[in-house]
Amino acid sequence: MSTFAGDEAATLPTTYTPADVEGELYERWVERGYFTADAKSDKPPFTIVIPPPNVTGSLHLGHAFEHTLIDALVRRKRMQGYEALWQPGMDHAGIATQNVVERELAKEGKSRHDLGREAFVERVWKWKAESGGQISGQMRRLGDGVDWSRERFTMDEGLSQAVQTIFKKLFDDELIYRAERIINWCPRCLTAISDIEVEYQDDDGELVSIRYGEGDNAIVVATTRAETMLGDTAVAVHPDDERYRHLVGTEIELPLTGRRIPVVADAHVDPEFGTGAVKVTPAHDPNDFEIGQRHDLPSIAVMDERAVITVHGPFLGLDRLEARSAIVAALRAEGRIVAEKRPYVHSVGHCSRCKTTIEPRLSMQWWVKVGPLAQAAGDAVRDGRVKIHPQEMEKRYFDWVDNLHDWCISRQLWWGHRIPVWYGPGGEVVCVGPDEQPPTGEGWHQDSDVLDTWFSSGLWPFSTLGWPEQTESLAKFYPNSVLVTGYDILFFWVARMMMFGLYAMDGTPPFHTIALHGMVRDQNGKKMSKSFGNVVNPLDWMDKYGSDALRFTLARGANPGVDVPIGEDWVQAARNFANKIWNATRFALMNGATVEGPLPAPEELTPADRWILSRLNSTVAEVDGLYEDYQFSKLSEALYHFAWDEVFDWYVELSKTTLAKGGPQADAARRVLGEVLDVTLRLLHPIVPFVTETLWTTLTGAESLVIADWPKDGGYRDAEAEAEIATLQQVVTEVRRFAVSQGLKPGQRVPARLELDGTVLAVHEDAIRSLLKLTVPEEGFAATASLPVAGATVSLDLSGTIDVAAERKRLAKDLAAAEKEKAQTTAKLGNEAFLAKAPDEVVAKIKARQEAAEVDIARITAQLAALPQG
Repeated sequence: MSTFAGDEAATLPTTYTPADVEGELYERWVERGYFTADAKSDKPPFTIVIPPPNVTGSLHLGHAFEHTLIDALVRRKRMQGYEALWQPGMDHAGIATQNVVERELAKEGKSRHDLGREAFVERVWKWKAESGGQISGQMRRLGDGVDWSRERFTMDEGLSQAVQTIFKKLFDDELIYRAERIINWCPRCLTAISDIEVEYQDDDGELVSIRYGEGDNAIVVATTRAETMLGDTAVAVHPDDERYRHLVGTEIELPLTGRRIPVVADAHVDPEFGTGAVKVTPAHDPNDFEIGQRHDLPSIAVMDERAVITVHGPFLGLDRLEARSAIVAALRAEGRIVAEKRPYVHSVGHCSRCKTTIEPRLSMQWWVKVGPLAQAAGDAVRDGRVKIHPQEMEKRYFDWVDNLHDWCISRQLWWGHRIPVWYGPGGEVVCVGPDEQPPTGEGWHQDSDVLDTWFSSGLWPFSTLGWPEQTESLAKFYPNSVLVTGYDILFFWVARMMMFGLYAMDGTPPFHTIALHGMVRDQNGKKMSKSFGNVVNPLDWMDKYGSDALRFTLARGANPGVDVPIGEDWVQAARNFANKIWNATRFALMNGATVEGPLPAPEELTPADRWILSRLNSTVAEVDGLYEDYQFSKLSEALYHFAWDEVFDWYVELSKTTLAKGGPQADAARRVLGEVLDVTLRLLHPIVPFVTETLWTTLTGAESLVIADWPKDGGYRDAEAEAEIATLQQVVTEVRRFAVSQGLKPGQRVPARLELDGTVLAVHEDAIRSLLKLTVPEEGFAATASLPVAGATVSLDLSGTIDVAAERKRLAKDLAAAEKEKAQTTAKLGNEAFLAKAPDEVVAKIKARQEAAEVDIARITAQLAALPQG
């Protein structure tokens, strides 16, 4: 027996209080360097990056969910002997961060223009140092095993060098260019945003049909954005539309402007939609821009960057929405409105940052030519170099990368990586690399735009390891082993990393596997939103129930690629599980559970000992397989049911009988109990690290579970012991069910006679009596109920405790159901036509149902016969 087990149990409080251990344990792990990855190590690498949270952010349930899954993977791999690196860091979040600081300035009555660019950027850095990155402390609360010594920020000097290097490389390879095109413009943030940063939602608007021209030469067009008609430069119809063929090539008058515009024929127009004619505004609509390019039409911008009308006339200076109403009123006054439909529900794009309605706008911007990059990103998945999990998500990925448009990467902000391009007085354009001096002299100036935040975060898997320098860390830890992220940023971030990783790293993809998870929702499956009032601060639940409880709840709900509903009662249930682990381990320690010495030989063990060791090895194998398949929900369920149901509810209870008898078998049980708890705590540790660390170090006296070995399936299986204990469980469960049906109180002792001879249960009488609280019958014992189960008979004296009439009624109902099942299956098996057509496996299942019904009938009939008469 361990010399410390019983004494150590006494050092554990009777109840587990997470707040007493979590903070101290985490800081100990960090101080001892358990999470620090060594690039010089000869261990095989396991690398995973944190999807960098915004520097403006705080820990929400989505972060907690994702971090729990990543941490579980990393902790397990570290225990398996890998040199595990979980790379932490934050994103500078261009638009979001600039907005935060501008709001702070507004409180002082200032704007960024009052400070100037350089002073404003200094102000943002100051804000970042003082207020940014609060999420780091929250990650510690959750238990994130990241390598804090490697923490990076997308505006760090090293990462900035990586950004400049890849921009220069793409520019020199003619994969970056500058062009005037239609972009998504946010009039609130005053910057371009990419297609994937536009959120579409159904808005109530109005559809107005307007007559252009007069008489036989009139054409009716419909629009939801009447204000853009000021910039119309054509009306387009389909080339084969007979209704308008006579007008193609002519000009008609554009109402309210005095301008005349051509009628053009373009195959883009759908002749079946509406009137079959569309207004063409090349400067304010992406499709119209393409039509304009094909027909050499001018582009007339009618709004400035704040969506205010700039065309001289009665609408000058009006906001776009004000202008819309005024223009419709003016058209109505001229009799130009043919029809109006309101409300007209249609899909409208909004800025994902501030929710302002997006304005398509013709603008000179920088672009990435994504064709060859996207092709490479698609090929890496198609040829198997990168696996997407779950596999059904591959279609989403291909739908995106196979249909990518060129990426607008310039943003009209001051906070971010400034585009490394200088313009000369003579129209020169020079792209400057990180080791090159920018041109100087009169008239030279740098481009004022910064790069899209996703440009720098797309370099994250290799820029954080020192690229473009060929560092030891880059050689050791690139490519990443797996990327764990939400399916919602498959396009924002994952596709960008794939394109840049393959391009910069000579065709080596940034990760071997992309493991996609769903979104966290409330317990009713509803999206969490401040407007819905269902947003949960995970810190509140961690304060109330402990970090382990939150982590286990999140892991237990994590089916690959599927959204995760979560409610407080589930976190409470997980807290109860942590308490169960605590109490069971404390009991075992108090009763001498030990990890010292080898396990006894199977012949020295009881059937219960052999059963739990068999189940233990099977569980190790099952959990390993589920981890490799990223089935966090299933492995959490497997661990929960093994730990609670099999170890705590059955084995610990069965071992009490053995321990009470003393002797060699009791010593063997103590060793087996220690082994089972040792391995179970190791298996649970990646998901619930705090409670398991506290208990395991107490049980074993070893340094830390973080650096302990991961359990291995020793191959031990004992089918005979598993069948024997399954029979015992069947008897106990059936008697317990009967007792509940009779209204017996939990723990109520009942005299009983056990007829176990001739069954495998004969050696388990003491255990059965202990589990069922059955006392040995005294002289004059008279059974009032008898239950035949698994070849044994349990006779109970329930006089004074049993409602005979209620029990007879219950059994009669069960008997009727069993007889109905037998009649139905017998009828099917007696139907020759059915048997001739039914597959063999179907017939076999019906025969099995018939046999089960016959067994139930015999059992229930015997129980009815055993009931007292009257």
